[in-house]
Amino acid sequence: MKKNIRFLRSMRFGILLLALIAAFSVVGSVVPQGREVAYYAQTYRAAHGVILLLGLHRVFSSWYFIALLALLCLNLTLCSLTRVRTLLHNGDAVERAARLPNERLLDKAGQEVLRAHMKTLRCREEVLGGVTVWHKNAVGRWGTFLTHLSILLTVIFGAAALYLPTVTDQTCLPGEALTMPDGTTIAVERFSIEDETGRLDYASVLRVTLPDGRESEPTRVSVNHPMSFGAYKLYQQTYGTAGSVTVTNLETGGADTFTLTEPVFLSADGRSGLWYEALYPGYLKDPSGNVTLITNTTGRYEDPVYQVQVASDGVYTPTLAFPGDSVRVNGIAFTFNEPVEYPGLRIKKTPTAVNALLVAAFALMTAGLYLTFFMQPVLLKQDADGYAVGGPKPEGLRMELALLLREKEEEETT
Repeated sequence: MKKNIRFLRSMRFGILLLALIAAFSVVGSVVPQGREVAYYAQTYRAAHGVILLLGLHRVFSSWYFIALLALLCLNLTLCSLTRVRTLLHNGDAVERAARLPNERLLDKAGQEVLRAHMKTLRCREEVLGGVTVWHKNAVGRWGTFLTHLSILLTVIFGAAALYLPTVTDQTCLPGEALTMPDGTTIAVERFSIEDETGRLDYASVLRVTLPDGRESEPTRVSVNHPMSFGAYKLYQQTYGTAGSVTVTNLETGGADTFTLTEPVFLSADGRSGLWYEALYPGYLKDPSGNVTLITNTTGRYEDPVYQVQVASDGVYTPTLAFPGDSVRVNGIAFTFNEPVEYPGLRIKKTPTAVNALLVAAFALMTAGLYLTFFMQPVLLKQDADGYAVGGPKPEGLRMELALLLREKEEEETT
C-alpha cells in the first residue's frame, strides 16, 4: 500500500499525467470538437474511424481525459499533504540547526570571515546554548508547498471553467443585438464571409455591454480567434445568408425592409402578397433555357436567386426573382435586395466566481514560485570549533562558503 501511495505522489507519475493531458489537449485543439459525425467522415476520410472510436471529437468531455485530471489532482494532493506534514512535524528549524554536527573546522580568522559574511547576507543572529545560528527567509520553506497547492487549485478551477460554463448557439443579423438572460447585450456591428481579397474569412465585429454598463470596444471575432469580455467568451461558430425584401405601399409611399431567414408570407390582407420560400446561391441555365438552382456553395452567393410565390386573390404563381427585380400585387411592390450575410455565434459564459478563483490560484502560484526561487531559507550553525550548513537546500550556501574560505586561505599563504 505504501509503495502504491509513494508512486501516486511521485514526480515521475505527475510528469507523465501532465504529458498525457497536454497531448490530448493539443489533439482537442487541432480536431474541431462537437461536430456532427458526417463532418468528420467528410473532413478526415482516412482517420475519421479512429477519431470517433477514441472519442477525439469530444476530448474534453471524454472519460479518459476526466480520469487523467482526477489522477493529477490526486497526485498533487498527496504531494501537498506530504510537504505540509514535513513542514509542521519538523519542529523549530533554528533549534534543529543548533544541534547539527560540524562539517568543517575553523580557526579564529576563519570564524571572523564567516561571521562577517553572514552579516553581509543580512542573516539574523540567534544564540542557543553557546551556539550561534544564522538564519533568514524562513518563510521560503513554504514555497514548494504553495507551488504544488496552487497547481492543484489551478487544475480544479480550470476544470470548473471547462465544465461549468453555459454554452448557447445564437444567430444575429448585422445591426441587431442579442440580449442574454442576465441583461448582457451582444451587438453584431458587421459580418463578412470574405475579406478584401476575396479569401474566405468568416469574421464578425461585436460589441458587448454588461448589465453594470461596462462596454467593450468593437472587436473582430473570427474562426479560432474568439473574444472575451466579462464572464463571456464569444466564438465565430457558423454563418448564414438571408433574403432581403423591401415592401412599398404604392398609394402612401410607406416602405419597410424585411430580412428573411425562413419561409414567410408577406401580406397586408392575408390573401394577396408574396410567399417567400428560399434563397439559392446561384443557378445554371442550359441551352434550352431551363434553370437549375444551385443548392449549396462555399462563400458568398455570387448569383443569388429568390424562390417565391406571388399570391393574388388566393391564386399562387411560382416565380424566380433576382436582386433588383420587383413584383406588384394589389398596390404593394415587393423589391428583392442583395442578400444579407449573418453570423452564428457560440456564446460561452463562465461563472464569475470561477474566474476569480483562477486568478487567485495564479496569484498563489506566483507567490509560491517567488518564495521557492528568491526566498530560499538560509540556516548556518557556528560554534567555537567550526560550522554546519542546514536548511532544505544547503548545497548553494555550502559551496559559497567553501569558495570564500579557500580564497581567504590563499590570501594568507601569499
